[in-house]
Amino acid sequence: MAFGVLGLVVAVLIVANVVGGAVVSGFRHIGILKAVGFTPGQVLAVYLVMVSVPAAAGCALGTVAGNLLARPLLQFVFTGPDAGVFHDDVGVAAWVNAVTPAGLLLVCVLAALAPALRARGLSAARAISAGSAPRAGRALALQRCLAGTRLPRSVSLGAGLPFTRPGRSALTLAAVVLGVTTVTFATGLAMTMTRFAGAGRDAYDVTVYASNVRDGKEIQPVHADRDLQALLASLPGASRATARGDLEVVIAGSSRKVVLEGRRGDMELGAVLTRGRWVRGSGEVVAGSAFLRQNGLRVGDRLRLQKGARLEETTIVGEFMMDDPRLVAGDWRTMTALSPDEKPIAYHVKLRAGADPAAYVRAARAVDPGIDPVQNGPNNVTRTIVGSAGALTLMLAVVASLGVFNTVVLNTHDRRRDLGMLKSIGMTPRQVTVMTVTSMAVLGAFGSLLGIPLGVAGYELVVPRMAGAVDITLPSAMTDVWQAPDLAALACVGVVIALLGAVVPARRAARLTVAQVLHGE
Repeated sequence: MAFGVLGLVVAVLIVANVVGGAVVSGFRHIGILKAVGFTPGQVLAVYLVMVSVPAAAGCALGTVAGNLLARPLLQFVFTGPDAGVFHDDVGVAAWVNAVTPAGLLLVCVLAALAPALRARGLSAARAISAGSAPRAGRALALQRCLAGTRLPRSVSLGAGLPFTRPGRSALTLAAVVLGVTTVTFATGLAMTMTRFAGAGRDAYDVTVYASNVRDGKEIQPVHADRDLQALLASLPGASRATARGDLEVVIAGSSRKVVLEGRRGDMELGAVLTRGRWVRGSGEVVAGSAFLRQNGLRVGDRLRLQKGARLEETTIVGEFMMDDPRLVAGDWRTMTALSPDEKPIAYHVKLRAGADPAAYVRAARAVDPGIDPVQNGPNNVTRTIVGSAGALTLMLAVVASLGVFNTVVLNTHDRRRDLGMLKSIGMTPRQVTVMTVTSMAVLGAFGSLLGIPLGVAGYELVVPRMAGAVDITLPSAMTDVWQAPDLAALACVGVVIALLGAVVPARRAARLTVAQVLHGE
């Protein structure tokens, strides 16, 4: 949703900048229309139609492209076991295909309306001279201040250019700011999700399930429980093995069902503690964040668990990061006190540094055909979030660069006369390029200064609510992502976005000859 809002705002800003700038750049044409007898109302109608036709075509092409790209994008970001398996009805909803082009077409018309109304009231002479007649007083004081510095003349001229068209520059700056905001937000999100994916996953490398299915028949392990645990811990490459059992119980005095996870071995198994401490013996449990929230409990509270006629009094000594609202974990003796005959359903094996998990899986299958060893894979939910965030960030950064591209093209068109005069008194093509690129680099630098705090604020707003939506408490180790080197790197994002959009039109402007530029005069 956050990326969707950012995408919509960037799209509106770019459209408003493109359409408004195109109308302003066509003032000379407006003047000619007025000179040959067009009324102000006809001029307004001409420009609204001229904007609406390409806008309608763009909306149609965008709708088609969006529908074609939706399915491949879903296949790219959803990389789990079911990747590539989608129902036939997965895609863009019909109402989206109707509302989106209509909404963007309305934005285009509204963006064109304000400058078209302004042109409607201009006289023919003023409209024809617009863009070529000098504008006295616009950013003149700033230009004089910059000219007095020791900066190269091409740099000082370029630094003052954004202030000659403040409205256009403001829209371009807003697009760059949102581009930087998106990159900053996505960077923080990716770092948090990467840490979330790795949290506790280094506690074990292979999960060995205590049953196997072959040819449709369930096969039980050949070895007894404790013998099998000892055997798994003694295989080449193994460091330790922890048995895990699951027992469904209820909270005493209620009908609420709870899954008690009993562990024999490492209690810090594949989880991240956010409060309190781990279990040290019988009668103690740690509970997931979701369980504590939904049952109104906290660390230190007593929890009475019941299985049939058996009752066990436990103390919640810690909270770990878990979104299962039914799960608590305790010592193996706590579980067997409620169900003495309970057997493990799986064994989690931690390997030594450098050991090959695939080789261990093969060795485990060889010693007992009734077990099913599985090597731990990546966290597919995290990969989905990071992948989709990366794809959407790239798209928004490209769109922001296109906004800069459009601004440079319009500025070059409006200042053709000035470029011709500068070239005629000796400005080289390289200096023209530097001047044009500098004008956008200034906006990029301001965009970084404004966009980074907005991106950090968006992260602080969205990420805790993401975790809260699934009843997870994220520890500070996952959310303290903003370090000085990262912020320094993000400070360059706005300039990079601006330069990517400015380089091509700047080089085109540099190649114009004096005769080409002044041909209209």
